[in-house]
Amino acid sequence: MKKSNSIKIPRRQMIQSLGTATITPINPMSFFAASSAKPIDIRIEDLSFSYEEFLYRAPYKFGGVPVDRATILNVSVVVKSREGRTAKGFGSMPLGNVWSFPSREMDYSTTLGAMKALADRIARLTSDYKEYGHPIDLNFALEPEYLNAAAETSKELKLAAPIPKLCTLVTASAFDAAIHDAFGKLHGRSSFQTNGRDLMTHDLAHYLNLDFKGEYPDRYILSQPKPRISMFHSVGGADAVLPSELKQRLNDGMPETLADWIKFNGLTHIKIKLQGEDLKWDIERTVNIDRVAAEVRPKTDWKYCVDFNERCPNVEYVLEYLRKVKELTPQGFNRILYLEQPTARDLRSNRQNVMHQANKLRPVLIDESLVDLETLLLAREMGYTGVALKACKGQSHAMLMAAAAQKYKMFLSVQDLTCPGASLIHSIGIAAHVPGVAGVEANARQYMPAANKPWEKRFPGLFIVKDGTFRTAGLNRKGLAVID
Repeated sequence: MKKSNSIKIPRRQMIQSLGTATITPINPMSFFAASSAKPIDIRIEDLSFSYEEFLYRAPYKFGGVPVDRATILNVSVVVKSREGRTAKGFGSMPLGNVWSFPSREMDYSTTLGAMKALADRIARLTSDYKEYGHPIDLNFALEPEYLNAAAETSKELKLAAPIPKLCTLVTASAFDAAIHDAFGKLHGRSSFQTNGRDLMTHDLAHYLNLDFKGEYPDRYILSQPKPRISMFHSVGGADAVLPSELKQRLNDGMPETLADWIKFNGLTHIKIKLQGEDLKWDIERTVNIDRVAAEVRPKTDWKYCVDFNERCPNVEYVLEYLRKVKELTPQGFNRILYLEQPTARDLRSNRQNVMHQANKLRPVLIDESLVDLETLLLAREMGYTGVALKACKGQSHAMLMAAAAQKYKMFLSVQDLTCPGASLIHSIGIAAHVPGVAGVEANARQYMPAANKPWEKRFPGLFIVKDGTFRTAGLNRKGLAVID
């Protein structure tokens, strides 16, 4: 099912206030004006956006909630340099309300509606902003305004809970991507080659802290993509691992069990989605997945990541899970590269759930918790040793957090938001340009194959996987490599 509804945003000369709500930014420099003297800086000339709707092939269950549909936000921009040159850019991202705005009080349509209302405000704020700057400058200046808009939207819609910062980042990410894409095209470069001193007025210390004085993002970003990168296949909570778990066949020509998927894509990396509320089920699920993987491809050097989606009640649950898995399948335990976000995303309110003991058994990273430098440093203090980058938090955010994680010697992964098409290209682009990233999750091919189909001929190395790896040659294009 596919639907598009385009909204044109008129040009204005100033940012108009969208409310009186005040949110104090974590970084006191966030409200700086993004203007600079560099002739290569850009400003927004025109902006439009539209939506696409897709039904999932089969429900994807994570965090205890099954998801069966997605709304994709597509953004187009025109930017103009001080020199008068213009370029077009495009960004796309699923709104992902179940993940970014989870709620027991509000249903799917309510949280999705809130994100759409916020997207309209973000579009107007972005279109109205007429200062010049690098894309990271523009995002840095606008993010506090986006957060104010989220607070005002929450009040106007009388939401049972306010729109979280994570949700605001997700809603804004397609706008940020479009601006980065346009900036890269304006300068005839990949967006990942536009983060150095020659095109940036400010160093990283301006956006992060004085630890980064004199450094620019290009110090931490590869100018050329790694030629191959491993693909993590997601095993959702409702997916059939064993044939006996297959309740009803779809008979659509696509794989339907884990063994089928392993053969179909030549898998080597698996992401295991667990409940975090049923220890026996979580342990059995992990053991069964390892057994199937070993039986289907016994000579493969299997790698797993284990994702509890913040559902574990405490770190003791995590420790017991690891101990039992190691006891039942020592080889399977050794295949676990890391654990992802085991406990609640609000780290400050759950300071008791430190991960020092868990990290002695297996590395632990944050995903939902990571929204800025402050949360990265807090997680590090609490024993987390890694962070998950996501295209859905924004290209600007990914570049800054990739630098911060490397500076503080934390390992990196790139995770999915069931990103199809252009958003998958964006996600793989981040993974391919950040040193140390071992693989990237990509599950839209499992749950929304129809959304990927139009991209297969243009990017076969990214959308047709037979040996468990993405071939990234198609990423050597201008901008974010999505549209020429």
